[in-house]
Amino acid sequence: MGIGTDVGVVLEGVSVSVAALDALDREDHILAAGTGVGADVDVLQRRYELRLERLEAVSRVEAQLAAVKARDAAEAVEIQQALLAPDAPVNERMFSEMSAVEEIAGVLSISSAAAGALVEQSRRVGSLPPLLGALSAGDLSWQHARIVADETEGLTPDGAAALVAHFFDPDAPNPARGAAPGELVPARFRAKVRAWRERHHPETLAKRHAKGVADRRMEYTPDRDGMAWLSLYLPGDTACAIWNRTTATARGLQGPDEPRTLTQLRPDIAASFLLGAGTPAGEAAGSSADVGRAPTPRADVLVTVPVFALLGLTDEPAVLDGLGPIPASMARRLVADGAESFYRVLVDPRDGAPLEIGRTRYRLPETIKQWIRMRDRKCTFPGCSNHTPDNHTDHLTAWEHGGRTDIRNLAQLCPKHHRLKHARAWTPDPATNNGPPGWTSPTGRHYNPEHHDPQPTHWPPGIVPLAAVPAWPEPEMEEPEVEEPDGDNLLDPEDLFAADALWDDFYAKPFVLPPDPQADWPLLLTLM
Repeated sequence: MGIGTDVGVVLEGVSVSVAALDALDREDHILAAGTGVGADVDVLQRRYELRLERLEAVSRVEAQLAAVKARDAAEAVEIQQALLAPDAPVNERMFSEMSAVEEIAGVLSISSAAAGALVEQSRRVGSLPPLLGALSAGDLSWQHARIVADETEGLTPDGAAALVAHFFDPDAPNPARGAAPGELVPARFRAKVRAWRERHHPETLAKRHAKGVADRRMEYTPDRDGMAWLSLYLPGDTACAIWNRTTATARGLQGPDEPRTLTQLRPDIAASFLLGAGTPAGEAAGSSADVGRAPTPRADVLVTVPVFALLGLTDEPAVLDGLGPIPASMARRLVADGAESFYRVLVDPRDGAPLEIGRTRYRLPETIKQWIRMRDRKCTFPGCSNHTPDNHTDHLTAWEHGGRTDIRNLAQLCPKHHRLKHARAWTPDPATNNGPPGWTSPTGRHYNPEHHDPQPTHWPPGIVPLAAVPAWPEPEMEEPEVEEPDGDNLLDPEDLFAADALWDDFYAKPFVLPPDPQADWPLLLTLM
């Protein structure tokens, strides 16, 4: 069969996992009975840890059984087709598959549509051996496998194989960094997979975006308890701007006399804007928190743009903070048309690393804050998807414990996990210049950081990347003599705090570049 028939190997793995579960259960019974337990054992703490270990083992068994289920669903339809004569007409094959899908639906007590989706997803998972292997080993859940199946739809077979290799083959060119796929919550894994897909899709993002714009709409869905859902399908930059402005206005309304949470304020403010009311829906009469008078803090958003895309030389997608990949034309418009709440982040065309953040403010703390936002993109706590507008820039090692204010000791944390970090023993690793911190839980489990995947950008047609051009011989230059400046009133910048007022004076001075010593050198770009 095309999807493979080594179910026995998977079942052996299931047996090993079940044996591990049984051992954990026996240990728990011994602890509960209190017989043969050493005096140095914290029984309650160990029983708590056993629950976590059993949950982990059960999750592995579920994944392994999902692999068996996927194989059987796909192979059931495949065998049903094999029962037909080789020259069977198309309608016979259609009814044969339809009958098999209905049988699967009956066996699993699911709808025909759900059974059909299961068969199709199982086929896609089975067509990607590294993905099926990871699922069979229990290294990721069926939900993770289904994400890959969904996101490879529309890609060529080579494109789908390249996507899977990027995330599951450590020897692939420029493999995914940081936490393994199965260590990421499904929503974060989908975001990473989708970002890779958008960059490598055979059809440009600009064309696909144009099709999506034609489908924009508003939908209304009644719900229980006298409530309803109202949703908008809009271009990403418009939706992001609405969300950020609503959030910023909600923050301006918060205070000691405002009982509503940020989550409650957002829909109230949106309803007031749409209905033209001066007071947020649901607000008590006579309250002074009027949307029209509420202060609206600035809602800064980072737009990461490849240099060549910003210059209009390529159509490589940019990345809008809190949304994901956007067309290059949208990014150029956001950073060029006076959108003051958008910061553009230029990306090095050689390796996709950030070059610098555009800014109009000179205070060093603001620059550090924006760099941390660009590096982390979201709350760095394991599994959290809270994006930057709601997050705090927190010292990983507290200031009072000797922690410095630099990017290796700072990270994004949402308010919820910021409080948890100080209330329980969740311990962050040090961050790096280009990577967020990992975390260790109170029970000692370590969670790897979720790294982003910067990749070499697309080069304009006819230009060869510098790495592909033979090195030009460097001219012989005399080393200039370094003169020590006079005076005893000089300071080492490392000894200054980030908020020191001296930095304001330093950045207020005009920055003058020295003459370019390579101005007359030949251009190291080869035209094709």
